Amino acid sequence: MRPFLLGFSIATLALPALAEGPSPVKIAELSARLYAAGIEAGDPLLVLSAAKLRKTLAPVAGERTAVDGVAGQGAPMGWDEMLEAAAGLAAGDEIVLGLIEDARVETLKGVASGPVYNIGSLGNGKGDTYPPIEFRGGEYAEVYVEAKAATNLNLAIYDDKGRLVCSDTDISHIAYCGWTPASAGTFTLKVDNKGPVGADYALMTN
Repeated sequence: MRPFLLGFSIATLALPALAEGPSPVKIAELSARLYAAGIEAGDPLLVLSAAKLRKTLAPVAGERTAVDGVAGQGAPMGWDEMLEAAAGLAAGDEIVLGLIEDARVETLKGVASGPVYNIGSLGNGKGDTYPPIEFRGGEYAEVYVEAKAATNLNLAIYDDKGRLVCSDTDISHIAYCGWTPASAGTFTLKVDNKGPVGADYALMTN
């Protein structure tokens, strides 16, 4: 029963993205959601699956910074950190620990060019606004933020006329926006930390 539930969970999480093939940014989001679900459920197999998804990524550090923002430290959560969490949950289960070790040494085919990310830092109740970023018309655009701390990040995207084109305000430490600009233009990204704690966060774009 457990393998069935695992497969069902993965399929359910991935369903919106798989119609055209998940992008690196979408894979980052899916792996974070799967990891969070695994930690909440205390299920090492879910966390292991999240790690394997994240291992296919090759995130690239960028130089984008928020206006008057505070630079954070580190990088997006790595697959190795996820595997460590899975091993902690699987303590005493030699079969699952073996699967985790297999994943650790397994060589997976990664993406040719991973998502560009930068690290920011926000106190509780604070927000970051990024200088306008250009996206191409007719091509799917993606922005994603995640924090390692159990805080609540919100994401909003505005066009060059100040109109809201996408937002994610769910109570979660991750937020994702995807949209297709009708024409090439610049867009402003806003990240808000609604608490309860301050946190470093990673912002990714395609």
